[in-house]
This record gives sequence, structure tokens and C-alpha cells, in this order.
Amino acid sequence: MSEHKTFYITTPIYYPSDKLHIGHSYTTVACDALARFKRMQGYDVMFLTGTDEHGQKIQDKAADAGVTPKEYVDKIVATVKDLWKLLDVSYDRFIRTTDDYHMESCQKIFTKLYEQGDIYKGEYIGHYCKPCESFWTDSQLVDGKCPDCGREVYDAHEEAYFFKTSKYADRLLKLYEENPQFIQPESRKNEMIAFIKQGLQDTCVSRTSVKWGIPVPFDPKHTMYVWVDALSNYISALGYGNETYHDYDKFWPADLHMVGKEILRFHTILWPAMLMALDLPLPKRVFGHGWLLMNGGKMSKSVGNVVDPVILCDRYGVDAIRYFLLREIPFGNDGMFTNEALINRINSDLANDLGNLLSRTVAMCEKYFGGTVHNVPSTEAIDTELETMINELTGKVTADMDKLTIPQALVEIFAVIQRANKYIDETAPWALAKDEANKPRLESVLYHLCEALRVSGILLNAYLPSTAPKMMDQLGLDASALDLSKTVYGAQETYTVHKGDALFPHRRGQGDRPPEGRGREAQGCCRGRQQGKGRGREEGRCPRRGERCGLHPRGRDRL
Repeated sequence: MSEHKTFYITTPIYYPSDKLHIGHSYTTVACDALARFKRMQGYDVMFLTGTDEHGQKIQDKAADAGVTPKEYVDKIVATVKDLWKLLDVSYDRFIRTTDDYHMESCQKIFTKLYEQGDIYKGEYIGHYCKPCESFWTDSQLVDGKCPDCGREVYDAHEEAYFFKTSKYADRLLKLYEENPQFIQPESRKNEMIAFIKQGLQDTCVSRTSVKWGIPVPFDPKHTMYVWVDALSNYISALGYGNETYHDYDKFWPADLHMVGKEILRFHTILWPAMLMALDLPLPKRVFGHGWLLMNGGKMSKSVGNVVDPVILCDRYGVDAIRYFLLREIPFGNDGMFTNEALINRINSDLANDLGNLLSRTVAMCEKYFGGTVHNVPSTEAIDTELETMINELTGKVTADMDKLTIPQALVEIFAVIQRANKYIDETAPWALAKDEANKPRLESVLYHLCEALRVSGILLNAYLPSTAPKMMDQLGLDASALDLSKTVYGAQETYTVHKGDALFPHRRGQGDRPPEGRGREAQGCCRGRQQGKGRGREEGRCPRRGERCGLHPRGRDRL
């Protein structure tokens, strides 16, 4: 990989009207996984996130709180940065639209567009949705309400500047046709084409009734409408129109803008039209992901049906939450958040499959070989199958990450983990250990398990950045082992393992009650293994706790 290969990925900049919820975390953690994986591949990555701090809603909330808008957003932005630190988000740059350099860039952009005739002064008569910061005409309303969020709009009538979006309708349609990957998923592209073909109207880009914003430099009674201000962040953060940064030539155009589907229209119509007017390159891809739903509706700060990611992380662990968001939600579609689904995913994938495989492997290496195992050649078909899965894993994960099918990438990794668990049942190391003549075969089996864990751990580093080093540590390796170039079977010749803490404790929640009573009765969960029943028979271990036979954790976890 050339050291000059770059990758520029952005989240939307979040609106700090209140603390962020788990839906915002979903977007950012997905971008983080992509950024981490690209770094593992050797790319020079720029991962941008930030906050969109202007607009009427902020102005009104600050007034209600008795503080200035800047004081109000400063407090919220601090919680945003704390959240990204908690979630192990490895962003490279954090932009605030109140940053002086960004405001300088926006004023230069606005002036240029005005001077070349792409922005003109007019009068806006229509409707405005304050939560969405969106203008709408009568024909665009749905049952008299905002077509995006379904909430009330109010009549707006004021002098305003407009961007000639309509001028670029044909060029936008040509862009979509010639660059089929520009808008993803495909269904979203069809929505944008239909929106343009119904008649693309010019876009209001300034307000006189809202003072909390960037002043229009040549007409200061106007402030810039939030979307021109917000969208320009993707280039101002690189130094376009300012001298604070000097990365524009290196990283632009963006490789990927990741946004929620509700703002895809601004990113695939208004933003490329602005860039066309500025004669600048266009981003390569814009992906509009679905919503995280709760009780059947989109999570929304204004509606109040939100989940605090800080509470979730404190209760279940950061990597458990990251895994749930990346694995559970079909990327591009809406996904449902429930506490039951979260706990089931933690218990099934992380505790039972991954955690149990590591603990069993390390325990057997220590029990049968004092902790040290070597690469013992083997030609048995069952070994070849696992070796092939290990060797093909990186290619499969890379293809999935390139296609932005992040959940499928995790499915591929856990297919190896699950196959390794089954491999234990099929090879029965405890039976091999009974005969000294089987010692080479036993060592080969345990080495295969270590290799499956090592390669899986390297790839999981993009998704579970605190878990992967713990896996390496129990395998007797350090952080330097998390090297994508070493994801082939046999790259590590020897292991000296040592047992550590459980990666993911088994969790209790609704629908997963601890057994009644204590002692012998409470340990009845393991009778499935002893009697050859149920899941214990298929996996060769306790249906709930792996190979351990003690009491299950008491109590219940709820949101």
C-alpha cells in the first residue's frame, strides 16, 4: 500500500440542541469502524466529525435557558466530545461551525457564489420547520406538516438570498447516471431522482429573522441559512478558504460522506450543486443510512424517545455497545433498538461465542501444555477447512467494508469464531489428552484454535478496539500483533498464553431469568450438557455459561 493513499470520511455534523443519543452514536461508530479499517490497510485517513451550531432552534433554546447561544452550545459540545472519547471514536479533526476559520471560509464561499450570479436576493414566502431547519412549499407539505419529520410548520415571509439550485438539475441527474455509486443505497438514489424531476426549486440560503448564524458579509442584516453554513464544513475543515489547515489538496474530494437518510437530500442535491457552482470536485460517495427506531418510531431529542449511550456503556461496556450497533442494524435500512436484542446479542455472540472460545482455548493450552503451543503440521481435512476459512477471512471482510456492508463483515468474522467452537467439539481435545500418543495431534488442534482467535482478533480491532488487544494479551502477544498483513494461517509460530478476565460477562435481562433457588438446583443449567440435551449437546458446553457450571449472575439489567 502506497504511503500516499488517502481516505477522507465524514460524519454529519451534529446539532447540539441537547445531548446526543444512541442514534447519533450509531452513525459515528460506523464511520469509526471504517476509518480504523482503512488505517489498518495502510491508508492515510482523515476522519472528520463535529457540530452544527447555528440556527433558530439553538437561538430559542439559549434564550429559554437564559444564556447566550455560544454559551449554550459550548456546554453541549463538551458532552459530545466526552461521548466520542467514551465510545473510542478515533476522529482526526473536530469542527465547530462557530470556529473562526469555518466562518471565514463560509463568508468567502457565499460571496463568490453571489458575485458569479449563483446566489441572488429575493423574498421567501412559504413554510418553515424549525426542528429540521427546512423550508417547504405548500405542495411539499404532507397533511399540512413537514414531510421529513411530520411536525408542525409555521408560515415564513421574509427577504432572503437564494441559491440557484434549479440551474444544476440536469447536471445532477447526469452525475447520478454516470456515477451509480454516488448515492447509496440504491433506493435512496431513486428518491433523489424523483425529487429533482418533480421540479427542482432554488434554495433559500439566508434569514433575516434569525440572528444566530454567520453574517452575510456584504449584507449583514442577513445570516446564512444553516445548510450552506453546515455543508461547507467538509471543505473548510481541510483549509479551503482559510489558512488554519492545509489539507484540502491532500484529502478532497471526500471518499465518503455518511449521513442519516433524513438529510441525504441536502448532501446529494444542494451540496453537489454548490460544489459545481464553485467548480470543485464532488465527493465520491454519499451513504444515507437508516434510522435507529424505538417503539416503532425514529429516535428524536424533540420527541423524547431516546436512549442515553453513556448509561448503556456504563452498564454493558463500550465494545458491547459498539458491536450491537454495527452488527444488529442492517446497514442502510432502519433498525429496531430494544434492550432484549442488545442483551441477546451480547450473550450469544460476545459471551458465548467469542469469549467462550478464548477462555476454553487458553484454559486447554495451559492445562495440557503449560501454556505454550507450537505450529504442528497437520493434513487432516477438518484442519484444512478451518485454515482455509482463516486465510479467506481478510478478503471477505475487506470486500464487505468496501461495499459498506459492515454487519456482513462481522458475520464473516464470527463465522470463523463459530467454526472454531465447533472444531473443539469435533476434535474433542479432552479425549485426545487421555493418550500421550495423541499429544502432537492435541497440540495441532490447540494451535489451530489460537490462530483462529489471533486472525479474528486482528480484524475485530476495527470494531472492538479495546477487546482486540485483550485477546492478543491472553494469547501472549502484544499490540504489534494487530497487523492486517499477518492475517494468514501460520504467521505466528508459537503461543505462550495466559488466562485473563472474561471478555464479556453474561448479561441478564427480560426474557433471560436466572434459575430459581441455589446450589444444586441452580446449577441445573448444565444438565443439558451432561445429559446430551439441547444447545449443550450441539456445542459441547453449558447452554448458558460455556464450560462453567456455577451459578448464573443474579439480578436483571434494564435500561
